[in-house]
This record gives sequence, C-alpha cells and structure tokens, in this order.
Amino acid sequence: MSTKLIIYCVIIFFNITIGFAETKKCLYIASYHKGYEWGDGIERGLKNKLDNACELKQFNMDTKRHSLESYKVAAGKKARDLILSWKPDVVIASDDNASKYVVQAYFKDHEIPFVFCGINWSVDAYGYPYSNATGMVEVGPISNLLVKVTDIIGRPANAYYLGVDILTERKNYERFNEETKSLNIKLVKGLAKTTEQWMEFYIQAQKYDFVIIGGYVGLNDWNKDKVIRVIQKNTRKLSVTIQGWMVPYTILGLTKIPEEQGEWAAMVAISILGGTKPADIPIVSNRKWDLWINENILSNTDIKLPRALVSKAKKIGRNGSKAQ
Repeated sequence: MSTKLIIYCVIIFFNITIGFAETKKCLYIASYHKGYEWGDGIERGLKNKLDNACELKQFNMDTKRHSLESYKVAAGKKARDLILSWKPDVVIASDDNASKYVVQAYFKDHEIPFVFCGINWSVDAYGYPYSNATGMVEVGPISNLLVKVTDIIGRPANAYYLGVDILTERKNYERFNEETKSLNIKLVKGLAKTTEQWMEFYIQAQKYDFVIIGGYVGLNDWNKDKVIRVIQKNTRKLSVTIQGWMVPYTILGLTKIPEEQGEWAAMVAISILGGTKPADIPIVSNRKWDLWINENILSNTDIKLPRALVSKAKKIGRNGSKAQ
C-alpha cells in the first residue's frame, strides 16, 4: 500500500471517529404509552423535526393505563436511571407525569437540559421555570369554542361536562368551569369510572343546553362501536370538544394539534444542542387549532350549523371517514 493511500485511510478513519464522537444524544421521555393518540402525535412531530439532528432514544412511562401512585413513582425512577446511565445531551419530556415524576423529582436545576411539552394549562405545579428547562404548555381554545357554541345555539344557560375520573379531566373541567361561570353558564360535570357510566352520563347530558366532551382515556373497557351507537341514538343537543381524539364522538371540535408540541420541542432541543441555554428560551403556549364537524352525528339531529363555520371546518363524513 502506498504512503499516500495509507495517509488517506488514516484521515478518513479520523474523520469518521470524530463524527461519531460528535454525535449528540436526545432522550424522549413520554408520560404515556404508544397507541395513546395525543402522545403519538407529539412523537410524530418530534421525530419529524429532529430527523438526523441527534441519536434519539425513547422511554414510555405508561402512566395513563397504570394510574397507581406507586407505579408512577417507579416509572419515574426508571427514567431517572436511564438518564444517568445513558447521559443524553438533552431530554424531551412530554405531558404532566414526565415533569412531575422525573424532571421535578430528580433534575431541577441539573446540568442536563430539559425541554417539556404537553403540560396541561399551567406549569405552576412543577415549579417551572428551572435554570435547565424550558417548554410549551398545552392550553385549549375554550373561549373560542364557547363563542362558536353561542353562534350556533344562542346564549346557553347551562352545560354538561362529560369526562373521566382522572387528574387531567378534573383539571380540564375546572378550566371550563372558570370560563362558563364568567358567561353565567351553569356547568354540571359527570366524570365516569366505566364506559357504561360514561354512556349513562351522555344520555343525562341531553337535558342541558349543550355538552362538553372531555377524554375517554382511563376507561380500560372503552368500546368505540357501542359508544357511537348510543351517541347516534340519543344525541339531541350540540356536543363540543377540544380533544382531537374525541372528534368521532362529538358534533363540533376545536382541537389542539399534538404535532405542534412535538415539533416545537424538537426545534428547541436542536437549539440547545447548538449551545443555547434553556433559561434563554421562554416558556410558551400552543397557538394552532383544527376545526372539525362530525357529519355522522350531526345528521341524526335537528341542529343547524352556520354556513361560514361549515365551510371552514374539516369533516368526518357519514361513513366515519375524515376529510380535509
């Protein structure tokens, strides 16, 4: 082998070695499980923007299907151990439990930088901001949704909030209650523990001027086909939601976009990898919404929607398919 060829090979090997040495590591801690629609959307947005910016590893805490406090604490410790052993250059933590049981519990003002997203309504419970953390708060367009309700049915006197008996839904109810109270709308809640109870509450809710549909995650016996049959048979009043995965069960949706959370977190992570300090990046709220009409449910009612609203909305057709 010639001297020039040997030198060339040494240079190539050196450059490859340097390249590997400079590869950054990103760890994504998801509060919930794969298959949870909101979390899957955050993951899609995250991966779409991170692309080849770093080596990405993911850890799912699975704390939606396993709600015992002992399980959440144990999942937080597993995430902590992974962080300390793998030593990522930046950690992205989505939804409330990742912040509560991992970031707040073990890494407040730590040298490892964190980017959070998907935290519902407020970060006060977790003591943010930290010197090593920034993020995007998840807020719902409640005021805008209530304006659309008024445009459709006039000024309502009362409403029914239908959700599940879990922390996230209780927080969502409180936010809706604050907004409706300011409009002199009396809000009654039904937080179900089983799918059967959820359907019973739905039927009861038809006595009110309109129905706010929360989530169903936390009901391990959820039966989509059975629920939709009950909805189609019993719907008399306008139903609305801010949750994208509840559009199949609701007439009108003004919904948050999970990909926005993931994409923003990815771009901030890339900025941190480039040398920006988390403390120099302000905490923000999401800004994008989708407007949905479920024609499959609407067609079984006498409810008339404004033409301008219908023209702007994405649709779920009578066969259940989504159309832009």
